[in-house]
Amino acid sequence: MKQLTHYDIENSQQNFPVTIVCDAIRTPENIGMCFRISESFGISKIYLHESSPSIDNRIVKKTARNTIQQIPHDTYGNFEQLIHKLKEEGNTIIGIEITDESINISDYDFTSHSKIVLLLGSERNGIENVNLVDATVAIPMYGRNSSMNVIHSLAIALYETTNQLNKKILK
Repeated sequence: MKQLTHYDIENSQQNFPVTIVCDAIRTPENIGMCFRISESFGISKIYLHESSPSIDNRIVKKTARNTIQQIPHDTYGNFEQLIHKLKEEGNTIIGIEITDESINISDYDFTSHSKIVLLLGSERNGIENVNLVDATVAIPMYGRNSSMNVIHSLAIALYETTNQLNKKILK
């Protein structure tokens, strides 16, 4: 067995109709990792709240590596306006959040939507107004802790979402 380097790997370079909205993420490492993980899953766009660390932040740049230049992104100031705009553009808004109506992420049918927004809540307070979403999905957890880092949640959600969408494409 030989471990492969970046030069040995050639990804399929797919682009999925998935947008990420970061609802007031506070830590620069999480913003940087959002770019890095979103680019690796072929995500269309990222929206950052204007109060979040900017892409000019030294730690954001270091964590994101060169993915800031590889994925379209924009900032927003009014969460409610952005969500309404994205809905008008035909997106289904899916919050990655534990609510009394959350669906297990592996039971949610991402393929039934043509355009998807995955909404990440802030590290401290979750999603600002969970009533604006079309659905919430929860990641099953089996330990004592009831939450995980927002970017770990995003990675799991992107894996499940793109896995389902890719299977649909291959049919």
